[in-house]
Amino acid sequence: MVYIVRTMGRRASALKVGPAAADERRQIEAAQRDSRRFADLYESNFERVYAFIVRRVGDRHEAEDLTSEVFHLALKNIGRFEWRGVPFAAWLYKIASNEIVDRSQKTARQPRRDPTDDPREPCWEEIENRARLFRMVDQLPSDQRRVITLRFAEERSIREIAQQLKRTEGAVKQLQFRGLQNLRLRMGDQNG
Repeated sequence: MVYIVRTMGRRASALKVGPAAADERRQIEAAQRDSRRFADLYESNFERVYAFIVRRVGDRHEAEDLTSEVFHLALKNIGRFEWRGVPFAAWLYKIASNEIVDRSQKTARQPRRDPTDDPREPCWEEIENRARLFRMVDQLPSDQRRVITLRFAEERSIREIAQQLKRTEGAVKQLQFRGLQNLRLRMGDQNG
């Protein structure tokens, strides 16, 4: 077991550094010499840094972005890291804390959109009609459903759809026509 003596004011304290800490120190030194070796530090610290961030921001996607940024900054600044016997994760937590604060300050500075600025209030009837239409598209025969989805949801051209489905453009047009005709009939039946 290695001991590091740190002086704090008038007192001296001994900090025990076990084999795990010594191994971590070797990983840090290797990463400082060759940035490709940073992967070991990333693997051993990713979960704890992600958990630290997600507990503070409460949003999984934002936590993923911030975790990525923390490791990007850590890699960029690994050469300036000084080993002091404290776990490497403490340095990563500090970077994470700073990134969380920076992100929240940026968000606070962005002008908030006033919901009263939107002249259109949600039309519940329109929302319900769209939902009904999506359900009806799901009930179409598979070829018609695929063409309708590619054409109108993904906004693909007839030519692109024909290439993707390995059919002629005429066949795709016919499937689109039949699909739309089926939808009109079903919408008409439900609307009276």
